[in-house]
Amino acid sequence: MRTISIKETIESALSEELALPKTPAPEEPGDGTSAGKLTRREQEVAALVAQGLTNRQIATGLSISDYTVANHIARILRKLRLSSRSQITAWVVQRRTPR
Repeated sequence: MRTISIKETIESALSEELALPKTPAPEEPGDGTSAGKLTRREQEVAALVAQGLTNRQIATGLSISDYTVANHIARILRKLRLSSRSQITAWVVQRRTPR
């Protein structure tokens, strides 16, 4: 029986995650707005995108990898059905503006 290294385990998990179909995430319980769809970390990343930070700057500030930031942004775009960082910025600004 062969044991696998931590690196091999992580690479395997990441490859499986990337192979998942790109379907919209199911609605999560929340306040009925699209914010209920995002995790706390995704909301944090969205706020940093809205500040104009690059993936590298976000990664450094949150002590995560550039790859993880890119994954968070991809999930944000998919969950909110957006197609650009500019749209993420508009979404963040809209949520912060009192109605």
